[in-house]
Amino acid sequence: QYAGMDRFECRKALWKDLEESGVAIKAEKYTNRVPRSQRGGEVVEPLVSKQWFVRMERLAEPALEAVRSGEISVVPERFEKTYEQWLENIHDWCISRQLWWGHRIPVWYVDGTNENEFIVASNEEEAYEMGREKFGSDVALTRDTDVLDTWFSSGLWPFSTLSWPDEDSEDLKRFYPTTVMETGYDILFFWVARMIMMGIELTGKVPFRTVYLHGLVRDSKGQKMSKTLGNVIDPLEVIDKYGTDALRYSLVTGSTPGQDISLSMERIETNRNFANKLWNVGRYIVGSLADLAEEERSTLDTIFHTNFRHDIGDLALPERYIVSRLHQLEASVTNSLESYSFGESGRLVHDFLWDEFADWYIETSKTRMFGDDENAKKASRKTLVYVLDSCLRLLHPFMPFVTEALWQRIPHNREKESALISAAWPEVGQIDEEAINRFNQIQALTRMVRNARVEYQVEPQKKIEMTVVADEDELVRDLGAETGILALMAKVDKDKITIGRSGSVELPESETSVSLIVDDSLQAFLPMKGLVDFDKEIARLEKQLAKAEKDLNGLLKRLNSSNFADKAPENVVNETREQ
Repeated sequence: QYAGMDRFECRKALWKDLEESGVAIKAEKYTNRVPRSQRGGEVVEPLVSKQWFVRMERLAEPALEAVRSGEISVVPERFEKTYEQWLENIHDWCISRQLWWGHRIPVWYVDGTNENEFIVASNEEEAYEMGREKFGSDVALTRDTDVLDTWFSSGLWPFSTLSWPDEDSEDLKRFYPTTVMETGYDILFFWVARMIMMGIELTGKVPFRTVYLHGLVRDSKGQKMSKTLGNVIDPLEVIDKYGTDALRYSLVTGSTPGQDISLSMERIETNRNFANKLWNVGRYIVGSLADLAEEERSTLDTIFHTNFRHDIGDLALPERYIVSRLHQLEASVTNSLESYSFGESGRLVHDFLWDEFADWYIETSKTRMFGDDENAKKASRKTLVYVLDSCLRLLHPFMPFVTEALWQRIPHNREKESALISAAWPEVGQIDEEAINRFNQIQALTRMVRNARVEYQVEPQKKIEMTVVADEDELVRDLGAETGILALMAKVDKDKITIGRSGSVELPESETSVSLIVDDSLQAFLPMKGLVDFDKEIARLEKQLAKAEKDLNGLLKRLNSSNFADKAPENVVNETREQ
């Protein structure tokens, strides 16, 4: 009488009948946790039904051994423990699903046997043939209406897409096993482990050598994206607003193996600005080639494969520095990519392009690009093109569109390399450590002069004098050759820069000058007479000193208090000591 009724209505009717028949004892309310579907919110209840299972223990053993022996490595390594825990405690796997879409269960039932007689076959023709062999005559068969679990079907993917079970297939021979399997850590067991088990069982080989696990993409607060929370980021809308490269770069550089990504619009906007910066850098460099003769433009191609990579000794200090740093970058990026530190690779290129190439070398190159020395101009132009070309190659996996568009504008031998995506990866070239160290000294000196100008409130456009004392003749020589950089980057009067060994130059009055100690071998003095109101500056410093002394006394009083030392958390006490 209850057949076909809704489960909730059935329960009400059943209880009513129990009460009317006098067998119901009592009705009592109690609170319990009711599981509900995350999709529709329906109450989920267990229902005993007939399903198909796969016995897993025998399949799990070789899959466990493949990881333990190192035949398959997992990145990051800590997830190998998670993998082992799943497979060591594995249960039989229910592989049948009552869905409309999927691979149908390969089972045919013999009609009239109440599903007690069935045949497992690859296809319908084989099923009927097996039926004739088993029963001696043709039998009527009906195929099971269930489909395979999605993870069962996808577990076959590494080889089923390569013409398996045809073992002579060229695709199977060439691409199986593959090298790297990349996926999210949340499906390490559901997909990765199943692929390994099925691959070993059905082909005798592991399906891949390395498993790279990325994190999940979450919102800026670290919450999982869902329609309910309203925090889903639509990639198409992001691409329309910020561009494909900005989104791609944000996802790659924001990731660490096995760690979730907190994605925000602010980060994507920042990386859009980086793409714009790159475009402007490329446009400036390509624009500098506009007035070149065709013969000189054609020779630019040779720098990518010859002297600039292996012989930089004849270049000036700024060129030796930036090319050497580029070669260091190429080594670091290559090593990071090979160790699956994709985010670190992208950040390295970003920092070099923005902080070193754009903010330093391109700015300093203007002293030669717009000077009268044609040889210096030519060397600077070639360096700009060489560094840009190499950076575009390094950045291409992260920002494929803007890098390809810029690269196509650089003079190349198109017969050798027609597109950036198929161009050669940079080989690490010569590195001049001395040039790097020397230019770093110039950078440090420039920054200190800039900071001094800000601290003493020197007018931005006011050029100042400077006396530099070095303890090496080579350092004196290199600084003397690059006074244009100091004049440009630190607003120092080029005609009033004095450079020499200690004792060989006259120092400005100590009472009215600022002393800058760069390192043990380099010191600079900035005469401030006429630029700074010293009475006002002394008052400002005395005020700062008074505040510092007051803060110090307060911290000492707190530390000397027994209540604070005994009752405050250890980290608070340590932080106070550090202050």
